Amino acid sequence: MTDPVSRTILLLDIEKYSDRDDIEQAYLRRMLYDVADRTLERAGIDERLRLRADRGDSVMELIDANASVTALLRALLTEVPAQLHAVNRMASSSAQIRLRGVVATGYVALDEHDGWVGSDLNHACRLLDAQLLRTALRERRDDFALCVSESVHTGIVRHGHAGIPAEDFHPVTVDSKNGPLRAWLHGPVPGAGDDHSEKGGTSVPGASSGERPAPRRDQPGAQAPGSQAPEARAARPSAPPAGAVFHFDGGAPTFGGSLVGGDQHGVSGGQVTGDVHLGGSGGESA
Repeated sequence: MTDPVSRTILLLDIEKYSDRDDIEQAYLRRMLYDVADRTLERAGIDERLRLRADRGDSVMELIDANASVTALLRALLTEVPAQLHAVNRMASSSAQIRLRGVVATGYVALDEHDGWVGSDLNHACRLLDAQLLRTALRERRDDFALCVSESVHTGIVRHGHAGIPAEDFHPVTVDSKNGPLRAWLHGPVPGAGDDHSEKGGTSVPGASSGERPAPRRDQPGAQAPGSQAPEARAARPSAPPAGAVFHFDGGAPTFGGSLVGGDQHGVSGGQVTGDVHLGGSGGESA
């Protein structure tokens, strides 16, 4: 195996390639190679500065570290969408080509079988296969979804070079068998999917469980834990008392103009219940 060398990694993959028949797949592969070649030429990267591997429905390019990553990103954001639009406007529905793309950097070695070896390359392939990137392309009207690695964002994208608007890239974390991978997605982050963006991974309170967030203590109408609003307490039904009930709220209660005096038996909590004796013992019950 050779010593690992620094490379820029470009991956392009055809959406729903396996759904097509043999003739359509052959056509899509030609289009994929045309798009890749024209994009790299537009970025000023000729064949002497790159190695290509064929994966059937995708193409992998190892680009010399001295080639401009800034020019490559600029070409991907402008040339690829334009080429795909030109191809698809003349193609039948079964021959439409839509692409997912990844740009990463890292160290790659060649083994004795001319195979490419390196954990950075593995991580780039995981980004390309991530459900988040697949969903991003599926939810878009245009035909291209691009994701860049953390190192590419740190070294190039975040600086806002001409033709590479940093505000159009959003941080995401995707799941993979290598563990969570942080990357940056160009364009809108999907609203759903197995993977989630770092800004959109928190669910809205009560959205799925039906629960409502409790009001803050300083909000109007907020109650201390375990207490009830006065209107709620007033509306609570009580068990109906047996017999006649008279409410005394102070003062001298009267019945039919007569003053209630003497002993009142069964008075509790502001209510007279049971037998009511007016003017002493032996009176008739009301």
